[in-house]
Amino acid sequence: MNIRKNLEKHLKESIKVKRLLLDLCMDDVERVAKMLIETYWKYGGTVYLMGNGGSSCDAQHFAEELISAFETRERWSLPARVLSDNGAVITAIGNDFGFENIFSRQIEGAVGPGDLVIALSTSGNSENVLRAVRVAKERGARVVGFTGKDGGLLAHEVDVAIIVPSRSTAHIQECHITIAHAICDLLDKSFFSDNEE
Repeated sequence: MNIRKNLEKHLKESIKVKRLLLDLCMDDVERVAKMLIETYWKYGGTVYLMGNGGSSCDAQHFAEELISAFETRERWSLPARVLSDNGAVITAIGNDFGFENIFSRQIEGAVGPGDLVIALSTSGNSENVLRAVRVAKERGARVVGFTGKDGGLLAHEVDVAIIVPSRSTAHIQECHITIAHAICDLLDKSFFSDNEE
């Protein structure tokens, strides 16, 4: 095995997917960024994030940048909540209501109009995510999807779907974090920075 060649191949493919993201998805990325801005500064809402496995980690990463800080340290915390953070809640709901309801049950008790729900699913077909999206919309929240491949069912259930043009779970998730960072950077520069650009 040629170690360097394999590493370069992976990195080149990652770069290729990000270039496709720029070419094909920027309208949807911009729409999602505007929805976050409206959630915080127009509606005074909260951003709720969810996903399974690596997408759960990406949801936590995104929320951390909103709650703590991205680049600008001198700013207030932005309200965000990750629905996979509480192990007791997840296991109780999974035990009592089934794993497919671990997110929807939490949304029932927390989400309302003015809030934004971000659903991360590389396939777009995670049943627990889809159920939660439906409940969020019933409760009047706006919902966006971060997905990939063909968008799956999620792309048809949300208000805006960012569909990363790749079939690789790894490259899809890399783009999800890149998008999250770009949006957090925009929030910092638009509302918390003295830097006029």
